[in-house]
This record gives sequence, structure tokens and C-alpha cells, in this order.
Amino acid sequence: MRDRAARVLEANWTGTSTVPSRTLYPHQWSWDSAFIAIGLRHVSSLRAQLELETLLGAQWGDGRIPHIVFNPAIPLDAYFPSPDFWRSSTAGRAAGAPLTQQTSGIVQPPVHALAAWLVHRADPALSRERGFLARVYPGLAAWHRYLLHRRDLGGAGLVCVVHPWEQGMDNSPCWDAPLSRVSPAPPRTFRRADLEHGAAEDRPTDLDYGRYVRLAMDYRDRRYADGGGEFAVEDPAFNALLAASEHALARIACELGAAGTARHARAERLTAALVERLWDPEAGLFFCRDLRGAGGLIRERGISGLLPLILPTLPRDVVAALVRTACGPHFGVGDRVRLAPSYDLEGPAFDPHRYWRGPAWFNTNWLLERGLNLHGEHARAAGLRAALLEVAGTSDFAEYVDPYTGAGCGARGFGWTAALTLDLLGPREGTL
Repeated sequence: MRDRAARVLEANWTGTSTVPSRTLYPHQWSWDSAFIAIGLRHVSSLRAQLELETLLGAQWGDGRIPHIVFNPAIPLDAYFPSPDFWRSSTAGRAAGAPLTQQTSGIVQPPVHALAAWLVHRADPALSRERGFLARVYPGLAAWHRYLLHRRDLGGAGLVCVVHPWEQGMDNSPCWDAPLSRVSPAPPRTFRRADLEHGAAEDRPTDLDYGRYVRLAMDYRDRRYADGGGEFAVEDPAFNALLAASEHALARIACELGAAGTARHARAERLTAALVERLWDPEAGLFFCRDLRGAGGLIRERGISGLLPLILPTLPRDVVAALVRTACGPHFGVGDRVRLAPSYDLEGPAFDPHRYWRGPAWFNTNWLLERGLNLHGEHARAAGLRAALLEVAGTSDFAEYVDPYTGAGCGARGFGWTAALTLDLLGPREGTL
């Protein structure tokens, strides 16, 4: 398993970064690279460091880390939206987009400081010799500053996503209500390259895709200025990952000889705001909050609502309720499914194969496994780890799988599936 997973990452390595998939995703993706670096640290600490350094090399002046860094050697028609859609160097000029490197203009979940800390811990001698943490810390600090100051659109201390692709769980039913207000771009204005590499029944519908394109076009046409769009959602997983990465950034600061107390305190405030704004004790789950329309909670059960389990100071009653929900009828961990689904097994929109509307993903299950271990649920975590390893192997490191059967969907030889397999096989650390 270790050798097979390492070969996937070797095949996807470009010399400076790792593509998620040579066919479906032939560029560098932001949160993919963070998860890939976490796995690469068990194979090559140097490559893991380069993975994150390459991504940060495309950071914008306002601090955002774009969700795609485009490889200029890849033909424009290999992926849509392509660089000529985003127009980052022109439309993003006011926000400090790189002039010589093409990127997208939206972001993805902030796993990067957490990844940098884990990469450092894998080989502290090499990290210190190369000045790795000193090299990445300013960019990571600017990234968090951008999110905390430019994306707190609700004014209550939580970060907003302004496009479903930013949260990473692109096609989740959690977005259906806020997306229903968006007029889709006409089909003739875009070409779906994803359907050339994946079955249409596993991918977003044309209607949903048209809405994604419309939101991205509008954001681009506003010169990537935050706050004016039709879509603004506070998401539990995005904010939990930011809080976990704030804890990691505090540890990085201490390693560099600075105080980390303020960053730990900021992570605690994010945790408290999560509970205050998004926790529903009756449901035993965190929900997204829609800041447009009526401005209330979106009562769709997505796996995002379980992922605050990665936070070390989550109240004990919240932890206990999340574990019950994870193992209950809506997610079925340890009983009804092989891996936790991306969406409520009993929800009206559940589909075991369609992108983020029910299939199980390795990164979310890896986070859930870490959260269970963190809060002392070691037997449940061990069961989930065993299932992850088995399904990764039998599915040929699939992008995502049927939660009931483990049958692979989407791309095979997928970057973060292989990387997180390596991490599950490697030495485990007590906390994220």
C-alpha cells in the first residue's frame, strides 16, 4: 500500500508541485496541495516543503491563496474555467494578483498552516536547514489575515465563502437554497471539460454548473472585491480548518522565536463563534449559515457539520453530540457505511455517486478520523482508519467512493487519496 500510494504521487509530481489528477485536474489546487504535502512528508520532506512553497509563490498581494495555480504548459481547453476565464492578472490587479502567473480568483479551505507544521515536524533538521518555516510564515499569516478581515461578511467573527467551490464540497445540497437565487450562465458561454473525464451522472448538473459559472463571472467582473455577491455562506468546516490552522500557526511562531499566545486565543474565539453561530444542539450538528436571503441556518446535514471535531477545545457536550450524529442514521459511521458520506444518508437529495451529494471522500474522512482520535474515540477512529485504507486500495485511490460499497467514482490515482493513505500508514501525532 505504501509503495502503491507513493507511485501515485510520483506520477502526479510536476517537479515543483503535485496535480490532483493528470486527466481531470491537471493544475495545482490549493487545499489538494495542503493534503498532498501532509502525505508527501512520509516520502520526501523536501517535496512536501516545495509543494507548499510553490503554492505560496502564487499568493495575491491582498493575502488570498488562489484555489488554482495554472500550469502554462497545459492547453487552455484541458480544464474549465481556464486562465482566460479568470483573467487574474488583469481583473485581479487591484487585489495584487501575480502579473506573470495565471491563477483563479477564488480560494479554498485554509489547511495550509496545519500542513506546514506537520511537514516541519516530519524532518525538523531539513526544515531548519532550508529555513522552511521562516519562508512560509509571512505568507500564511497574510492568508489568515485576509480571511479574518476581508471575509467576515457577517461581522460575527466567522469567515464566509463567496462561491461553493471555495468551501471545497462543490456540489453539496447545502448550497441548493442559496444557489437557487442565482441566475445560471447560458450553456453556450462555457464548456464542461469535466464531462470528458467523468460520467455525467456523477458530476454536477448543467443547471448547477451554470450557477457556479455565473457566480465566478460576477466576482471576476467586480475585480475580485469581497462583499457584494449573491452568495455568502458561513461554513463550519472552512472555519474549523481556519481555527486548527491558527493553532498550527501559533506553534510555527513559537518555533521561530515569537509568541503564539495571540494566535491560540484567536483560534479559541473562532471555536466559540462556531458554536454560537452554527451549532444546533437539537440536530447534534453544525449547519451552514446563509448571509443572504433570510440569513438563517441551512438545515441540510452535510459532513462539513461534523468536521469541527478537529478542534481541541470544542465543548464536551458538543463533542459527544457530534459523535452520536456521526454514528447515527444520518451518517452511519461504523455501522451502515464503509466511509462517512458527504451528505445525509436520509436526506432528500442523497445520491451515493453524484459529486458531494452523498459519496464518501478521503480528506473529510481523514479529518473525521483525526477528530475522533483527538477526543478519545480511539476504537471508532481505528475502525474508520481501517476502512479508509481498505477502500483506498480496492478503489485504486479513487477521487471519491460509494459510501456503502466503497466502489470508486471520479478520477483514479487521485492525489490526496494516495497522500492521506500514506499519512494513515505513517506515525500518528497526538493532535492535528
